[in-house]
Amino acid sequence: MLFKQQALLRQKLFVLGSLVIGSVLYLVARVGTLDRLQPICPIESRFHPSEPEQIPLRTLQFKRGLLHELRKGNATKEQIRLHNLVQQLPRAIIIGVRKGGTRALLEMLNLHPAVVKASQEIHFFDNDKNYARGIDWYRGKMPFSLPHQITIEKSPAYFITEEVPERIFKMNSSIKLLIIVREPTTRAVSDYTQVLEGKERKNKTYHKFENLAIDANTCEVNTKYKAVRTSIYTKHLERWLKYFPVEQFHIVDGDRLITDPLPELQLVERFLNLPSRISQYNLYFNATRGFYCLRFNIVFNKCLAGSKGRIHPEVDASVVTKLQKFFHPFNQKFYQITGRTFNWP
Repeated sequence: MLFKQQALLRQKLFVLGSLVIGSVLYLVARVGTLDRLQPICPIESRFHPSEPEQIPLRTLQFKRGLLHELRKGNATKEQIRLHNLVQQLPRAIIIGVRKGGTRALLEMLNLHPAVVKASQEIHFFDNDKNYARGIDWYRGKMPFSLPHQITIEKSPAYFITEEVPERIFKMNSSIKLLIIVREPTTRAVSDYTQVLEGKERKNKTYHKFENLAIDANTCEVNTKYKAVRTSIYTKHLERWLKYFPVEQFHIVDGDRLITDPLPELQLVERFLNLPSRISQYNLYFNATRGFYCLRFNIVFNKCLAGSKGRIHPEVDASVVTKLQKFFHPFNQKFYQITGRTFNWP
C-alpha cells in the first residue's frame, strides 16, 4: 500500500512539473513572438523627458494610416477624439532654399515616427492674402498629429521674402528653422531648368541661361535675375538674423543629401532634439532614378516625383566660372556666419 501511494505521488509530481515547464516554455515562445511582431519604437516626450513614452511600431503604422484618412477627409470626429489627434502649429519650418532639396528633406524627415509633415506648401507667411486669413487658418492647414509629435512645413519662398522673418517671429520666437543649400551656381542652373521645363510644357520659348545670368550691357553677373539673387545665401540670412539667433538655424548640405543622406538626417534629428530613429534601412539607392528612395516598412516604399533630378542644360564654361567667382565672397561670409563650411569653388 505504501509503495502504491509513493508511486502515485511521484506520478502527480511528474505531471505537475511537466505542466509548469510547459507553461514556462509557452510564455517564452509567446514573448519572443510578440517581440518579433511588435517591435518597440520609443518616442521621447518633449513635455516629460524623464518619462519616455514607448509606442509599438504597429501602433505608429496604424496612426499613420489614420492620419492619411484624416487628410482625405474620411476620418470621423469620434476617431479624432478617441486617438487624441490635434492640428498643431509647426515647431520647425524648412524655409529654403528653392531647388536646394526642400521636398527631399521634408519627405526624408517624415520617416521619423515623431515627425508629421504638411504635404503641400502653405505659403502663409509670404502671401499677403493668406497671411490676412489669420493664424487659425494656418493651423487648419496643418496635418492631424499626436500631441508628442512635431509638425514640419516647408515653403522655400520664405527664405527670400522680406516680410517673412518678422511674421514667423510673431508666431513663435523660438521656432527651429531649417535651410538646405546647394552649390550656388548649380542651384541657379537647377532653378532655371525648372522654369524652362514649365515654359516648354506650354510651348513657350525661353532665354538661354547665359543670357539671363549675365548682363549683356556690362558682361557682369546679373543680380536682378532671381535665380542668381536667390543663391546669394548670406544676403537673405542676414535679414533673418535680425529676428532669430544663429542657434535656431540648421544648415543642411543639399548636395550631400543626394549622395549620402543619412548623416545629414541624423544631424537634423539632433537639432530637433529627436531620438535617433532614421536608419540606413529607411533609405535605399534607386539606380534607375539615380537617387535615394524611402522605405517606411517592409510594405511601403516611396520615391520622389519624377520631376526631381532633372537633367540640366549645358552652360558655357566661362559663364559658370564667372558665377563661381561672383558667389565666392558671399559663400565665405555664409561659412563664417553659420559655422558650416562647404567645398564650393
